[in-house]
Amino acid sequence: MPEWFLFLPQVRLPVADLVTRAQHAEASGFDGVAFIDHLEAPGQPAENIWEAMGIASWVAAKTDRLTIGHLVLCDAFRHPAVLAKQAVTLSAASGGRFELGLGAGSWPAEFTRFEVGQQDPVARVKQLERHLELIAQYWGRGGEPAQAPLPAHPIPLVLGGTGPKMMALVRRHAQWWNLPCNHVDKLPRLAPAAAPARVSVQQMVGFVGAGADPVSVREVSARRFGHLGSGLVCGAAAELVDYFTGLVDAGVERFYVWFADFAAPATLAEFGETVITAVAGGAGPPSAPSAAGRTDRAAPR
Repeated sequence: MPEWFLFLPQVRLPVADLVTRAQHAEASGFDGVAFIDHLEAPGQPAENIWEAMGIASWVAAKTDRLTIGHLVLCDAFRHPAVLAKQAVTLSAASGGRFELGLGAGSWPAEFTRFEVGQQDPVARVKQLERHLELIAQYWGRGGEPAQAPLPAHPIPLVLGGTGPKMMALVRRHAQWWNLPCNHVDKLPRLAPAAAPARVSVQQMVGFVGAGADPVSVREVSARRFGHLGSGLVCGAAAELVDYFTGLVDAGVERFYVWFADFAAPATLAEFGETVITAVAGGAGPPSAPSAAGRTDRAAPR
């Protein structure tokens, strides 16, 4: 049975609305929620964006069951000793509901603006490699001097990326490998290279709910997120059940679902009642919509 996370970038929305969406996701059958980590909203530097660890801590305090994480924290923004301490603290405070998602950084423009990090992507990955080793040390792994307290709960490590150097880090360090939504078509080729890490996929969804106009949903979703290519799928519940079941058959064990309507509470509820429940049960909803509601893409196989 796959795990379902709501991918919820903390952009535009007030903090209270982010909490409300996370609580609706929890009530709708989602297993977790994941935020982003930027000093400015990518491509929208004037837009509001909340700090990643602060928002994760607040949402953890306002939920009971959701696993809390990020896709992904930027390694350059925090000293590894500070990040290791933050992770242990949030894990303890949430009763073991925190996962550490970490990456080398994907938006060099903010590195320049805020004078943090390195422009050279090779150097960033090399630094991430060293910091992963240090975090493991600070958590008491390998017999080296550690921070106190040690983790009281396992803190799974989630790494994303598709390049050879990142995939090598996934194999060495990660419990989860996440395939970003703009690379979903590469799943069959890359998934074997992630082992022994478990496979997750970030997926943008234009959900055609009951009574919605499929054409309108598809047009709005494509206008906002068509640049994601195979990372955007549009359809009603029955088609989405088929799509996600195909990904499960391809070895995916977790989905980070990013909704084109910015996770409206009604969308979360209906998606949980139909898609999540049906994929868990191995069967689609009782009635399939017409051809007008078909998904735009099939799952990679």
